Amino acid sequence: MKSFDTTQFENLFFGPARAYANLSLDFTEKLVSAQLEASKSYAETNLTQVRALLDVRDAEGLRAYMENQQKVAKDLTERMKGDAEKVVALQQDFASKSQKLTEENTKQASTAAAKATRQA
Repeated sequence: MKSFDTTQFENLFFGPARAYANLSLDFTEKLVSAQLEASKSYAETNLTQVRALLDVRDAEGLRAYMENQQKVAKDLTERMKGDAEKVVALQQDFASKSQKLTEENTKQASTAAAKATRQA
């Protein structure tokens, strides 16, 4: 009885699927890390602002708090812009690596198919 050769399945299906799964997992890990970092930063900013508001005792304190809100809003806007740019860069990197992986796997599959055809 002839034994079943899994080399073709590994080269054509399982290997590429595993490589794409690893790429996807790396992307997901980086994306989640970026989101957690951003969420922590936003939460810290919010808590700091609530504490500052609770420390307001008079009109002068309220004026100082309100003036500081412009700086906080500007800082948050810059942070959000940076976070969005980071996510876009991650997505572009993932798309580029996915395309490269697909091209490599297509080339490998074509080579394997041509070899199998010649052997048949």
